[in-house]
Amino acid sequence: MNICFIGGGNMAYALIGGLLSKGYPAETLRVVEISPDNREKLQRDFGVQTFENPAEGIANSQVIVYAVKPQQLREVATQTAALQHGQLLISIAAGVRAGDLAGWTGNSIVVRAMPNTPALIGSGMTGLYALPSVNADQRLQAQHILAAVGDTLWLEEESLLDAVTAISGSGPAYVFYFIEALQQAAVELGLKATDARRLSLATFLGASKLAANSVEDASVLRARVTSKNGTTDRALASLSVNNVAAHIALAAHAAAVRACEMGDELGDKVAQS
Repeated sequence: MNICFIGGGNMAYALIGGLLSKGYPAETLRVVEISPDNREKLQRDFGVQTFENPAEGIANSQVIVYAVKPQQLREVATQTAALQHGQLLISIAAGVRAGDLAGWTGNSIVVRAMPNTPALIGSGMTGLYALPSVNADQRLQAQHILAAVGDTLWLEEESLLDAVTAISGSGPAYVFYFIEALQQAAVELGLKATDARRLSLATFLGASKLAANSVEDASVLRARVTSKNGTTDRALASLSVNNVAAHIALAAHAAAVRACEMGDELGDKVAQS
């Protein structure tokens, strides 16, 4: 199938690289991108066809991937509506609801995707939701495209994408925040900054791999490395007293509320126009 990406930024770049690594022929991938520099980079790095004119890129494409910023999607979707003839539409624009994209384009064959930034290194996590008009084959096509950069999770209710946004979409920032704090603590304890970074990153990476490779719950793994009255026990007691787990949950809830607000705001623009 021919896939046309509308937008050639970082996430489109990651998806194209992932698809090529999975064996997709470069000639089946097209990119519509207004930046000449980005078009040159995509051609140079991947050998894919790039276009400034959407009509040229969309022609003969079975799948259109909207990879533009959420605030740009309405304008871009409206501009490309007349070029469509029932293709599968995939949107990776955060917050924009599938029904809004369907309304802007007049095409209800829409899959909404919420990838995260580790997709840039092929280790992403993407939540997926499909409107009822999307058939089983098209769902599989969407899954194959997003699976080129990591794992995927289908959701039967679009509202759950707000939770996905809060957990895996925004989640890498929480991880980086924790790593920053751990590095700072290491420096305060007397370690050099370079050593603090090395220790923090290696610990986080190793613990994540250990959890990913285990069938046991994270709580079991945590208990296993926590000896009574030991150093880890003292540290976890401090986290508990300061309600760190509750604050993490509150942060995730705040992100989910904002994700819902963004959907309302972007959808409201349609009603006000």
